[in-house]
Amino acid sequence: MGSQQAKPIIGLLPYQNAWVNDASRFKAGMMSRQSGKTFSATLEIVNRVITAASNGIVEHWVILSRGERQAQEALNEGVKKHLATFNCIAKSSSYNWKGADASYKALEVELPNGSKITALPANPDTARGFSRNVLLDEFAFHHDSAKIWAAVFPVVTRGGKLLRVISTPNGQGNQFHSIMTNNNDMWSRHSVDIYQAVEQGLDVNIDELREALNDNEAWSREYELSWISLAASWLSTDIVNLAKDKGAGNPLRYTGGPVFIGNDIGRYHDLWAAVVLEYVNNVYWLRELSTLKDKSFADHDKEMNRLFMQYRPQRIAMDSTGLGMKPVEDAQARYGESIVKPVTFTGPNKLAMAAIAKAIFESNRIRIPDDDFSLIGDLLKIKKTVTAIGAPRFDSVADTDGHADRAWAIFLALFAGENGIIPIDFHSAGDRMTSPQAFGETVGIEERVGFGSVPGGHDLGGF
Repeated sequence: MGSQQAKPIIGLLPYQNAWVNDASRFKAGMMSRQSGKTFSATLEIVNRVITAASNGIVEHWVILSRGERQAQEALNEGVKKHLATFNCIAKSSSYNWKGADASYKALEVELPNGSKITALPANPDTARGFSRNVLLDEFAFHHDSAKIWAAVFPVVTRGGKLLRVISTPNGQGNQFHSIMTNNNDMWSRHSVDIYQAVEQGLDVNIDELREALNDNEAWSREYELSWISLAASWLSTDIVNLAKDKGAGNPLRYTGGPVFIGNDIGRYHDLWAAVVLEYVNNVYWLRELSTLKDKSFADHDKEMNRLFMQYRPQRIAMDSTGLGMKPVEDAQARYGESIVKPVTFTGPNKLAMAAIAKAIFESNRIRIPDDDFSLIGDLLKIKKTVTAIGAPRFDSVADTDGHADRAWAIFLALFAGENGIIPIDFHSAGDRMTSPQAFGETVGIEERVGFGSVPGGHDLGGF
């Protein structure tokens, strides 16, 4: 190859060229979706590896992505295509990398001089297992990002290795937010929103993108790079990320175990959402999430009947607030009152559901799809505030995609599941004459639900 430095022969936009040519040891990029951040990051890696090889140097890289599919895309759609553009012959292979928790498919390319570029899904063990230069791809969305960071940084600090971190924002308080906003001079930071990218030549139609997305908060986060505050979110980004699993969300993986369904009922402005959870070895696996909008009550009944016939749930917790009263009564007539339990969305009941859900997420006893961004967004929308008299209140931002309806459907399903495992004790604090209903029980308007300890050691009585 000679001793000359390799040069990209791909037409780059100014912000991409700035990234590729920035040789800083610690470099972070916050870039809009559709702007080619993984393209630019993998191009820099290929350019460095070829340059090193041309000078007789072996250079190794590992790309840690938020999932196996994303790792495959980074290698196949990024690294391999760049190598082909450079007309560089490289050997491609794959193998099972066995970490402490699981076995992962590792993809790798090797240059003739022995330099290697490996792509893997990120977890603390994979991060610790490679003494190489590192690219953390979409780092703000990594499962257990704090532990991954604690494992990666000591690895790259030995031997002067390079660290690259790229992502779109995913709320405040995570490690990526800290990297991009702290005041130290150790990091070279690049930031490109969709408007800057288009101004510099990116060929996309901003108006079409925004209209197609139809979600103001997602647009602000994913394209305008806004740090949407998640400080008041009931579920933190890290514990939601920890629940993600590529095996969740697939009805074909249903094993015949106990099933619990949560159904949040909406029609016009909000979604009708039903979540199917299967209880397997003390873990709730999301098997199916069904949503309907602007559909008739007959359509709602038809879809619930399909889910009932397919999964034969032990319990269905249904939102009986407002327009939910009649669908709940109809479902009880079809499936039985012992199976269908009405839940009125009063303050105490919402607190009880939210508390159970938080305990289960924090104890890592639930698995949700790793690529259902609407569901993940709904889970992060729910925020706890306190009223003027000190009572807890749960709010969520209503947008064109509903009112966190998918999240409340999960909360209902978990409420049904845990209450199938442990009893609910009702302690009256007032008269029962104007009482709402929760799980078919008549309770006083000032009454609270006492739970004792949920499996996992969380005492919910103090919430």
